[in-house]
Order: sequence, then structure tokens, then C-alpha cells
Amino acid sequence: MKNETIYKRMRIDKHPGLHDIGCHGACCLRATDLGLQLGETTVFEHVDLHIHCGQIVALIGPNGAGKSSLLKAILGQVPHTGKLEFFLATGDKAQPTFGYVPQNPVFDRSDPISVLDLFVSCISQWPVFLPVPKALREKVIQCLARVHAEKLIDRRLGALSGGELQRVLLALALEPVPHILILDEPMSGVDINGMKLLLDMLDEIRTKYDLSILMSTHDFTMLDPYVDKVLLLNDTIQAAGTPRVVLNSDAFREAFHLGQEWRAK
Repeated sequence: MKNETIYKRMRIDKHPGLHDIGCHGACCLRATDLGLQLGETTVFEHVDLHIHCGQIVALIGPNGAGKSSLLKAILGQVPHTGKLEFFLATGDKAQPTFGYVPQNPVFDRSDPISVLDLFVSCISQWPVFLPVPKALREKVIQCLARVHAEKLIDRRLGALSGGELQRVLLALALEPVPHILILDEPMSGVDINGMKLLLDMLDEIRTKYDLSILMSTHDFTMLDPYVDKVLLLNDTIQAAGTPRVVLNSDAFREAFHLGQEWRAK
């Protein structure tokens, strides 16, 4: 634990002077007064958030709070009110690139498509029914190596475990390496060992590539020490801060109907 704490402090100090105002030498995503209305229903409103490169930010909230909808709004998949801006480390505005891992990808598990087939169809124009050229196969191996999943290249998608599938989808989202990586409930259906493996991997990725990671999750047990900031969404952002601060807040207890005796470890 001591080594993890030192490592985390060194990583955060990679961008000294980071504050919500004045992101010196760091790229950042800013959302101001975001809102989403579906018919007569207000999904969320007045959402402000600020994410720096190199950070892992967890978006939490009760069922129906609008976590997935907020991620889709940031991705530009649903219309919204408010303003989204991305700034490079130079301070210049830019159009960010996103990597996205959806919550429940829909596919036929009896389909014979392999991990290699999936990558070939997504990152190239090579017909999947033809033998894959050596150079393209090597490219796929390089992509999978980012998440230490090279051995899965010839596995059938339907035969992968929940954790293995998450790693494959994560590798796909990292090609090409984006400014911002968004994951919708990446720990859903993954056992405790798989969660730790995934979080270790995200920690390695954000450090190596200095990108921002925003993920929604309903599992709070392993956020600390991996996550830099937690955002509690319940109609709007009710609390923001470190995992310990947010999970011990009155807003968290109210959102999840917990008694005053609740204390996060």
C-alpha cells in the first residue's frame, strides 16, 4: 500500500498546479451547465465537471440517475443543453478524440467471430473472410498488448469471460489512443480479481498515455486508491471530490438511502 501511495503521488505531480481554474501544462475537458431533457423528463441538469489528462474520474449515482445518458451527452450521441469544451495543454481549444467502451455490447455469443476478426473489421478495410496479412495481424497484437491481452487474439468472442471481453473492448477503444477514454460500467459482471486487474490496467494506461478516463460504476469498494475524483450524479452533481470525501458525504448517504452510521473505509 505504501508503494501504491508513493506511485499515485508521483503521477498526480506530473501536472503540478492543476486546479479547476488554470490547467497549466495539462489538457482538460470542461462541461458547463449540461442538461438533458427526454420528452417531459429531465434526466439531469446544471451539470458542471472538469477532468484533466492523467486523471481517472468515477461517475456514480443511484439507478436511473442518468450516468449512461451523461456519458452519451459527452460523446455527442444525444442532444443536450450547456457547453462542452476541450483544451490542449497549450490552452488552445480543440476537438477531442474519444475512446468508448459500452456497458452491455450486444452480439451473438454463438457467432464464430474471433478477436482478430473484430479488430480487422474495426481498424482496417480488409475483408474478414480473407486470410489476414501478417502486418495486419501484428498491428492487432500491438493493440491487444496495450492491455496485456495478446494471447486472446485467436479466441472466439463468445468464449471470453466478462473480464477478458472488457480487456478486448478496452484495447479496441485505445486504437487510436484517444484524448479521453469513457467506460460505461466497466466492472459490471466482473469478479473481484477482474476488477483489480482492470483498475491496475486503467492506472497503467492513464499514466503511460497521459489521457483522461471517465467511467461510470456502481461498485464503490475499490475506487480508492485508483480514482482521483468521484462525481455523484443525482439529477445534478451532488458531490465531487476524492473517493473518501464523496463516499462519506451526506449527499452520498441520501442518494443511496444509507443511515448516518455509514462510513466508507
